[in-house]
Order: sequence, then structure tokens, then C-alpha cells
Amino acid sequence: MSDSVPFNFGGLEKKYTDYENSGMVILPVPFEQTSSWIEGSARGPESIINASRNMELYDIETGIEVYRAGIHTADSVEEDSAVSMIEEVYSRNLKFHKDSKFPVTVGGEHTVSIGAVKAAVEYYGDVSVLHLDAHSDFRRSYEGNPYSHACVMSRISELGADVFSVGIRSMDISERESLKDSKTVFAHEIPGSNDWEKRALKGLKDKVFIDVDLDVFDPSVIPATGTPEPGGMLWQQVTGLIKKITEKKHVVGLGIVELCPFENSSISEFAAAVLIYKTLSYVNTA
Repeated sequence: MSDSVPFNFGGLEKKYTDYENSGMVILPVPFEQTSSWIEGSARGPESIINASRNMELYDIETGIEVYRAGIHTADSVEEDSAVSMIEEVYSRNLKFHKDSKFPVTVGGEHTVSIGAVKAAVEYYGDVSVLHLDAHSDFRRSYEGNPYSHACVMSRISELGADVFSVGIRSMDISERESLKDSKTVFAHEIPGSNDWEKRALKGLKDKVFIDVDLDVFDPSVIPATGTPEPGGMLWQQVTGLIKKITEKKHVVGLGIVELCPFENSSISEFAAAVLIYKTLSYVNTA
């Protein structure tokens, strides 16, 4: 990639990145404090933005160049504590909603999603969270920290958001009671099933925040995550579900978290960038 290509999501020229004229905003949040295995999610947002500069900007499936509606890359959220980070992500997202922008919050560890969902709930009211993840993240506290990445869905549920989880294949027994079968599609239920997408659609309210922990994907698709788990979802399964959600529901925001870049491979960050861009294409053609 030439140094002359702007460092923003998509490598876009200025007329497509001005905040005032952009319909979408990318908010990088390089926050990482509670990684419990592989560290590096703080480098995720920058790596995804850098990889996005190599994307083709025409989406074959939707037939559009969504960047023409404007994608603004905001200044990163730089906070030292989980509480202050969540509040800053919340306030920034709330402004985006008020300014009629579609916000994409890019972590960092999964904790960053709390602030983004908080803003969506405050602005829109009754919101469901489509939680795509390998892990349930319903611990009440982990290693004495209620703001650990392992507790995100507990904190989000406390905001009043309704959570529907897809792709779950790892949890502690203490979380089992919180993860209701009627609000969950486990990973082992997906292969060979004809109704798992319908279950997800039925379990979501009209307004939906899509929250993607990238370890929902099988490691053969996106290997560079902090807590990879075998037996995950494939690319078309995830994008197919997201497409159906955008067609049937009102998607109000997107979160992409938990990329831990490898030193000698850009496969995972490029896939994450394309996932963001494709979701924006779906949202803008729904």
C-alpha cells in the first residue's frame, strides 16, 4: 500500500470522510486491560483500518460502493480505565446517533461494546443485541473485575438491552443459568440446521445492535483473536445472518472487537475490515 493512500477506513479521499457529510462513522477504541490469554487487542483497531486501505470498494453482492455515502474515521478513544473508556465510548456514540450517523465501534477488548450499546439503548429505547461470539461472556465478575471481557453480556443486560447470542461454544458452568436456550443458538446447533437463522430473527426485537467478537468465526477464517475456539462459524454463515438481520430489522449500530493481530499475517484484520464494509453495504441497501 502506497504511503500516499490516506490512513482512514477504506483509504478514502477527503470528500468521502468529512464528518458533516458522512453517513457512517468508524470509532477506534484501542483499549485492552483484561486479556486472559493472548494479548494484543489494543492493536486491533489500527490494524483493521490499515488493512481496509487494501479493500476493493465495490461490493459485488449488494452492487454498491457504500463509501460514497461517506465514512468518517473518528479520533481514537484513549482512556486508562474501563469506567472512563465506557463513558467516552457512550458519549461519542450518542453524539453519532443524534447526528444521524451509523456508528461502528472497533475494539480493543470486548469491554468497549458496553458504551456503544449504552448509547443505542438511550437513544432508541427498546434494543436487542445480536451477540456473535464463541464465549457467552455472562460471568458476573472475573478475577475480581466486573468489567472484564468475560462479563460484557452481564453488564449489557443490566443496561436493559435484550441479548440474543449466536455461535456460543465455550462457557463456565456459572454462566449456564444466564444463557437461556430460547435466546441462544449454540455453535453445535448450526451445521445441518435449517432454522437457526429463523430462531435468531424471531428472538430479536425490531431495533438491533450487532456485536461481533471475532472469535465467533472458526480459527480457519479469523485465527488472530485473544481466545480462539475450534468449531466456529464460517464466513457465509456470519454474513448471511447479518444480511437477513439488516433486511428484517432496524440495525442501529455495529461493534467489532477482539482482534489480536499476528506479526507476519494480515488475513484476520483484512477479514475484519471486509466484514465491517460488507455490513455497511447491507445496512445501506436494506
